[in-house]
Amino acid sequence: MPLPTRVPAPRRSGLASILLTLVALTLPACAAPTGDSQGLDDLRRDTRRLLGEARDRVYPALVHISVVTVHYWDGKEIKGRSTGSGTIISPEGYVLTNQHVTDGGESFICTLADRREVPATLVGEDALTDLAVLKLDLDAAGRAALPVAAFGDSSELVVGDYVMAMGSPFSLSRSVTLGIVSNTSRVFGGGVGASEIEEIELESGQRTGIFTTWIQHDALIHPGNSGGPLVNLRGEIVGVNELGGSAMGFAIPSNLAQQVSASLVEHGRVPRSWIGLSVRPVRGTGRSDGALVSSVVEDSPAGRAGLRPGDIVLHIDGDPVAVRFVEEIPPFLKKIADAPIGAALVMTVERDGERVELPVTTEPMREDLGEERALRAWGLTVGEITPRMAMQRRLASTDGVLITSVRSGGPADQAEPALAPGDVILGIEGRPAATLAELVERYREVADAGEAPERFLIEFDRDGQNHYTLVRPDDGSSVDPPRELPKAWLGVATQPVVSRLAERLGLPQQGGYRVTRVYPGTTAAMTDLKVGDLIVSIDDASLRPRSQEDSGLLARAVRRRDIGEESVLSILRDGEAMEIRVALESSPMPPSEAKREQNRDFELSVRDLTFYDRDRYRWRAEQTGVIVERVDTGGWADAGGLRPGELILEIGGETVADVDDFRRIMDAIAESKPARLEVVTLRGASTRVLYIEPEWAPDAPIESPEPQP
Repeated sequence: MPLPTRVPAPRRSGLASILLTLVALTLPACAAPTGDSQGLDDLRRDTRRLLGEARDRVYPALVHISVVTVHYWDGKEIKGRSTGSGTIISPEGYVLTNQHVTDGGESFICTLADRREVPATLVGEDALTDLAVLKLDLDAAGRAALPVAAFGDSSELVVGDYVMAMGSPFSLSRSVTLGIVSNTSRVFGGGVGASEIEEIELESGQRTGIFTTWIQHDALIHPGNSGGPLVNLRGEIVGVNELGGSAMGFAIPSNLAQQVSASLVEHGRVPRSWIGLSVRPVRGTGRSDGALVSSVVEDSPAGRAGLRPGDIVLHIDGDPVAVRFVEEIPPFLKKIADAPIGAALVMTVERDGERVELPVTTEPMREDLGEERALRAWGLTVGEITPRMAMQRRLASTDGVLITSVRSGGPADQAEPALAPGDVILGIEGRPAATLAELVERYREVADAGEAPERFLIEFDRDGQNHYTLVRPDDGSSVDPPRELPKAWLGVATQPVVSRLAERLGLPQQGGYRVTRVYPGTTAAMTDLKVGDLIVSIDDASLRPRSQEDSGLLARAVRRRDIGEESVLSILRDGEAMEIRVALESSPMPPSEAKREQNRDFELSVRDLTFYDRDRYRWRAEQTGVIVERVDTGGWADAGGLRPGELILEIGGETVADVDDFRRIMDAIAESKPARLEVVTLRGASTRVLYIEPEWAPDAPIESPEPQP
């Protein structure tokens, strides 16, 4: 059976048959005419075979992509996890997906159709088309032949063609949905009747889609389908799914995707030309040809060539131009972008009824956004200033480094005066920092200086005004919380019983403090105190809570006494009054005052065990270890399965009794840099063995954001 990618006009009977079959498949069996049941069965089989053969040409090449991401916010590096879909497009293991899937990616794992998990590396990204290419590790894949999907010609699609959307929605296993093409050249305008393309941003400041006319379709796609293929009935990739929602999907045409992916494989990027020109349709000018110049960037190639807003571009190098509709703007922009960098384009324009030829020499199109880094000891994240950023912010040049975020309460926030997002750092300690690499170098010099000043000088620009400030860096050492001096303590937990609750419980109206737990091993446990006892006074001092806010009244009364002092508690038990004598003891350390340690390599924080932890988790009194307080998403500890609340018992075969042990063991691990680390933990009632596989970096390059030990 032939497998057409679309149904030509002379063969509408094929489309009618498919439509009839799809309708028939939804009807109850009794609704089918008995005389034509064999024909319907044949149509069902033919349709299933048609769809199945098309599916099977791409489905084996579909991959699920898991990404560990690094982004910068709140003055620090933040790791996360994301997922998407992709397609193997070559025997060498190249995988095509969306750039917003790989954006900020630190590591990539691709799950193949046979469920093999294969590491991948980033080959290149192109944010302007939201496309990216990964390369599978063929050694990890076993050097076996990979299934490969082929590109089709997206220009052959017509409205009404059947297409299948493939991917891994919601991080689930692979799926296929069926729909039709709704529009073959969809663009997003600024509103009803708009004559300019609305700039879509993948993130703040990063444009996408300026060269794209999307394929709109109604094959259902969900989050996680991003980067997956749109497939025709020939089993060819005709698009890369990018956006979806409200029963509408939008795919990047395969002809554009194939061109971009080839450039990414060859160059790692897409070289493009730029002249600094924006256009809009000539609708309203009385013309049917040309493109109306809507804006020209100052000091751009177009500006220097003499192009002005209001000019009508008629020809580029002799080729006629026709931008009559907003859908024709992306092809116009792409024509200029595809010209060789440095090419001299002759623009024929009409101005005031006269034709003028203006030579325009193209320049390389620069990235919208630059690299970003976290300067942890300063509590800052900073980024490169690209020409586009300088233009948008009306900066005089790209010199300096932009502050993108500041950690609340961190060194930069506490500087005199405080630094803020949007400030441009110009120099450190009198030395210029014109680029991100220079700033990182100054950062390392300050960190490595043997006798660094307590505060160092930063020169920065704010809204065109030159400023200086003093910053006291964070040396990264762990600071244990302050501890209170031990005070008298009663080894019970209590609940304030106010008048209304007392009435319902049949207790005296004045209420008191009901014992909810008697802590084992305490002097209180050596008395006759029991859960349910109502403490109404201590040493004849009445205890009458008026609200739940008075929950600390008993504890305050106890703390006013001396450690070791014997106090008399007046209690009510089953309606009978009695007195119990108890020796007050030294207050145990609360979790908020426990010694802590943060490990930046494995990205987790731990603290010492306390009396309250052992009681809460019913651990024996001699239980040792450190409690995991925080595990950063995407870090080595997180990837190894370590979770907050777990008790670490052993690391690398060594017992971890407390934070001091943890610090000593982790320092030794940082020196030896093992490829695999065994960690024994206690979670609930289960002892677990975890294996953490750190990815130790080689000697850090100059642009490393962190000071080296």
